Amino acid sequence: MTNGNLGRSLLLGLAGCLTLAAAPAAFAQASGDGADLSIELVDPKVLRVCADPRNLPFSNEKGEGFENKIAELFAAKLQKKLDYMYFPQAQGFVRVTLGSHRCDVIMGYPQGDDLVQGTNPYYRTTYTIITKPGSDLSDVATLEDPRLKGRRIGIVAGTPPATNMAAAGLMATAKPYPLMIDTRVDSSSQAMIDDLESGAIDAGVLWGPMAGYYAKKASPALHVTPLLKETTGPKLIYRIGMGVRTADQNWKRQLNRLIQESQGEINKILLDYGVPLLDESDHLITAEAATKSP
Repeated sequence: MTNGNLGRSLLLGLAGCLTLAAAPAAFAQASGDGADLSIELVDPKVLRVCADPRNLPFSNEKGEGFENKIAELFAAKLQKKLDYMYFPQAQGFVRVTLGSHRCDVIMGYPQGDDLVQGTNPYYRTTYTIITKPGSDLSDVATLEDPRLKGRRIGIVAGTPPATNMAAAGLMATAKPYPLMIDTRVDSSSQAMIDDLESGAIDAGVLWGPMAGYYAKKASPALHVTPLLKETTGPKLIYRIGMGVRTADQNWKRQLNRLIQESQGEINKILLDYGVPLLDESDHLITAEAATKSP
């Protein structure tokens, strides 16, 4: 699944070898290890990306998502033309896109999912609780907080925090939103945000990249708290990398090097979209730290 689906279901190489901004051609030549990528790629002169046409903040056909921006960054550094194979992130996404050799990389893919081969992760984030500014729930940091009892909490059905909510006895008054949708015509995340702003729900539990994006768009901005203190239920923190075909080993190595060399620029893009970035100690990465490569 892609990380858009992660929000609905689930759900480094050579250090300092090149300065990519100064030498993109050198990177493109060196990072392939002399391998003929034409064997693995649809077109070695084109960065062909598998993406959802309407799934902000990740991607859309207008190129407005953060995965679009990262794809643009990579295409520039590889000196390739950028092209997309768009298909809704629903059942069959991987089969129709990457699996059918219509594109060569899914820009966001949760580590540990075995439908594709994952690259090294390029960010780490978590589910969150999102509230209106000034809400009496704004400082709630765990789904076990007793103040959530009896409150109307939005949750995308079937996502990992739904299990935590059930364990905390919150589902009786929860408002569920559909798990599998056609993103061309619907958005569970947007529906949840609309309900939060109208007062139909008191808070929403949402995948961090979506929560951060919608919170920044709202006026006034919504309050987002990463769920880092859960003691029961499934994990809510995930590493996100990119997905390639299992056989594409040289392409994966090239992407791994590019991720490492570009980490500071990637971090800045993600932070600009409000993505809550976590370090390996589960601390939020600040704007200053986000631009530093590991």
